[in-house]
Amino acid sequence: MKLKDTIHFNWYRHLFVAVLILICLYASVAVTDADFGEVFGNVDQMTSFLSRFLKPDFTYIPQIVGPMIDTLKMSVVGTAAGVFFAVPVAFLATTLVTGNKVLTSVVRIFLDIVRTIPNLLLAALMVAIVGIGEFTGVLTIAVFTFGLVSQLVYEAIETIDEGPVEAAESVGANKVQIAFWSVAPQIMSQVAGYTLYALEVNVRASTVLGYVGAGGIGVILNSSLALLQYDRVSVIILMILVVVAVVDAVSEAARRRLS
Repeated sequence: MKLKDTIHFNWYRHLFVAVLILICLYASVAVTDADFGEVFGNVDQMTSFLSRFLKPDFTYIPQIVGPMIDTLKMSVVGTAAGVFFAVPVAFLATTLVTGNKVLTSVVRIFLDIVRTIPNLLLAALMVAIVGIGEFTGVLTIAVFTFGLVSQLVYEAIETIDEGPVEAAESVGANKVQIAFWSVAPQIMSQVAGYTLYALEVNVRASTVLGYVGAGGIGVILNSSLALLQYDRVSVIILMILVVVAVVDAVSEAARRRLS
């Protein structure tokens, strides 16, 4: 057999895909009026920004430790509150527990609505309702966590072993007893893992909630950017990076122990 009969480069298919990607890219640039020349036209401004941004003002660290701790508190409390309400609602979102398709559908539609609202929009709504402060951030994180964890939990419930559920039903157990003694023991390790995952996400998200007045380190970051204090901005970003890395490492280690 000849070499050309054993190797199939399909060059024409790769060429077609490449041309299609270029066409889509060109169309996207045309529709959005993107001008990449402006990026290179502002080299002086970019140089001025980087010259200040790359010189962190480490003397500013003591002033941002407090807001960073507030951000962590917001994340922990908001995550705990969200998980507390998400778990029982997740049981209502599966017919395996409720046995009622109408109730399950209504609950799932409600959860879909909650998950549809972006974090910053949710924070802005909370600021309008409650006011500016850390409590607004806690409520925002709690609602976000509620939507996230509830979906993960009810999906986990639908994959459990139905044997214990059928055994409990056969001896006359009601829905609440089945949920507590047949379903919950099978998903508790997963709930703990989802909680730690939500905490990781919330620590990152809570750092930007201050942009709409939800408290924490985001308020300091927003004011520093507004005042063009880029040396302080770089320090804040470095602190956020360190805190997020530590939280991720601790969370990953905890999840490994639970798995």
